[in-house]
Amino acid sequence: MGQSTDTYPARRGGSLLVAGTSSDAGKSVITTGLCRAFARRGLSVAPFKAQNMSNNSMVTPDGAEIGRAQWVQAVAARSVPESAMNPVLLKPGSDRRSHVVVRGRPAGTIGATDFVAGRAALAEAAFAAYDDLVGRFDVVVCEGAGSPAEINLRRSDYVNMGLARHGSIPTVLVGDIDRGGVFASMFGTVALLDEADQALVSGFVVNRFRGDVSLLAPALEQLTTLTGRPVHGVVPYLPDLWLDSEDALALEDRAAPHTRTGSGPVLRVAVVALPRISNFTDVDALQLEPGVEVVFARSARGLAGADVVVIPGTRATLDDLAWVRARGIDEAVVRHAQQGRPVLGICGGFQMLGATVSDPDGAEGAPGRRAAGLGLLDVSTTFEADKVLRLRTGRALGVEAQGYEIHHGRVDVHGGEPFLDGARAGSVAGTLWHGALEGDAFRRAWLAEAAEDAGLSGWAPGVLSFAAAREDRIDRLADAVEEHLDVEALLDRALGGAAEGLPVVRGGLAGG
Repeated sequence: MGQSTDTYPARRGGSLLVAGTSSDAGKSVITTGLCRAFARRGLSVAPFKAQNMSNNSMVTPDGAEIGRAQWVQAVAARSVPESAMNPVLLKPGSDRRSHVVVRGRPAGTIGATDFVAGRAALAEAAFAAYDDLVGRFDVVVCEGAGSPAEINLRRSDYVNMGLARHGSIPTVLVGDIDRGGVFASMFGTVALLDEADQALVSGFVVNRFRGDVSLLAPALEQLTTLTGRPVHGVVPYLPDLWLDSEDALALEDRAAPHTRTGSGPVLRVAVVALPRISNFTDVDALQLEPGVEVVFARSARGLAGADVVVIPGTRATLDDLAWVRARGIDEAVVRHAQQGRPVLGICGGFQMLGATVSDPDGAEGAPGRRAAGLGLLDVSTTFEADKVLRLRTGRALGVEAQGYEIHHGRVDVHGGEPFLDGARAGSVAGTLWHGALEGDAFRRAWLAEAAEDAGLSGWAPGVLSFAAAREDRIDRLADAVEEHLDVEALLDRALGGAAEGLPVVRGGLAGG
């Protein structure tokens, strides 16, 4: 274990699958850390997730849409993000229906009842993308989804062991010990797989451990004895190393105030936690600012005392607008604006701030729906079937700005001042651009103006570089992976294929 900068001869076609005993076991974190660790060794590395289910997405340089996690993993791998790295992206529009993105482009919808039957074409696209990457990179680090022991989905699986079988990919199983039951879930996961799947599961990683790792030694040894597979390491609990998340369940983790320096005034930002929130990573840069406190609010009361209100993006603008009204959040936002305090709407949030939102053709759901917005900006939105996907650059507040657009809604601006291709009136501003707050110059200019509008005298933005902060988080994560995992053994598996002669774990589909 430990950091290495050794170089390896180029050997196209190596790959490793990072699977998990459950959702949120740490697959994304371990995959990201391995991408950087392998890249440090002079290898060309690509991340891959056959199917991601997330409303947090990014636009690649070639104008494709992929999951935010894979975009960050590409940054960690020092590779250019591309659609092949996340060939299938499902964006939940409701509890039973998701919008489908294939190779970065919209491809209709899929429902819970047709989920299994509709996966054949998606699997074909995913396998083709994987084969493409394997032919161009030294190592492809694949991330699974959920758990490979979801045996009700195994026949149509192309994300976990279905992918592993397609590419004969050695697989490491990650378990979150902080949740409890990690050894039972690791053993049980392997036992539930058939013999051909088990043959590809080459080892384990224990994640999020708190305490003295020597206390785990007996359990680690017994797990290896029972399964014939090594534990490649134990990663400690790393509370300060969260990365751009793909899961709205992570909002609670992000809501905790970060450590602030000094004793000066604090700018309090309340972000409306919409049920179908998308790209909530837009406010990540605010959470790293030393003088800013960010909270996620699900009620009108949650906005009380805020200096700034942010309404973020959403995958279902009309549905979430109705949710905002049902909870009186609309009235609270209007009162906040009437007091001259700043409001920022991003993408769907911007659309809500306007006069009307219309969906004549059902781009977001049932056709013919229309609703009045909050009326704080003189704009109107009409949804169209075609999705806008593009990177943007420009100027606002006297500085350079950049971002990206992902939306079906076309916004007509009828009045107000220009603002990042959107509009603003007084202390209320809206834009279709995601990611603008990651730009240091624009964020500082917007924060300074927001603090002034909020009447927060003596407050000034910091000198944080968000890009440098992200790189630092990735490097510190990779350092932890290098220190606590047997990276060389994992790389040997990736380059050499699955271990031979692994025993069958009896008790499940393998019989016994």
